[in-house]
Amino acid sequence: MGKSVHTGHRSRMKEEFLARGVEGWPDHRVLEFALFFAIPQGDVNDLAHELIDHFGSLSGVLDASFDDLCKVKGVGAHTAVFLRMLPTVAQRYQSSRSRKDTIVSCQEDAIELLEPYFFGARNELVYILCLDGKDQILAIRRVAEGSIQAADVNLRRIAEEAFALRASKVYLAHNHVNCLAIPSQNDWMTTDVVRGALAPFGIELVDHFVFENGEVVSLADSEAHRGLEFLLVSGKNRRR
Repeated sequence: MGKSVHTGHRSRMKEEFLARGVEGWPDHRVLEFALFFAIPQGDVNDLAHELIDHFGSLSGVLDASFDDLCKVKGVGAHTAVFLRMLPTVAQRYQSSRSRKDTIVSCQEDAIELLEPYFFGARNELVYILCLDGKDQILAIRRVAEGSIQAADVNLRRIAEEAFALRASKVYLAHNHVNCLAIPSQNDWMTTDVVRGALAPFGIELVDHFVFENGEVVSLADSEAHRGLEFLLVSGKNRRR
């Protein structure tokens, strides 16, 4: 009996990955490769295609809930946990690369540091990025988490974290879930309240970012268009 076309397929994909990474691979192939480590034996190509078709994209698969993943034929509890784990590991990896002596010299630096904290978020989250007088990172802290509709900003928590770290500057960031990254009236009000509360203590609120599904809006850049329209940072869509 001749060898199956799949004989050695896993080994070949691993060798290709080690040589060139996943550059140029379609989403289903990246997912197939990931599934090798959740399902040690057998052909998982069809399952990768089924998952992509069902959820629409690789990000759709990785953002899916445990229960929704388990509804797909061929996905057991172990595989569902593995897929749910991947975005959280990526998030931790990105955040762990932020060294304390990293300088935040512009909006883009702050966005790059904050964005991983919202990967795969299913609820609204609020974070602050605290800097010292030399614009070096002191810490990134979660200060609130809400329902899928909203997260109440805890002003006292923000102030306590900033004071404890002896921050000179603060970036505020939160995400919208399943809607556009357009600042709401509540977002503007929150910005004004936080800025006003921190200013008497010599702490500057540099900017407030709104993240949503690969897009980010700077309220500082949007100030001139407040209540009329919004501007994307760097004047471009950052959807990935």
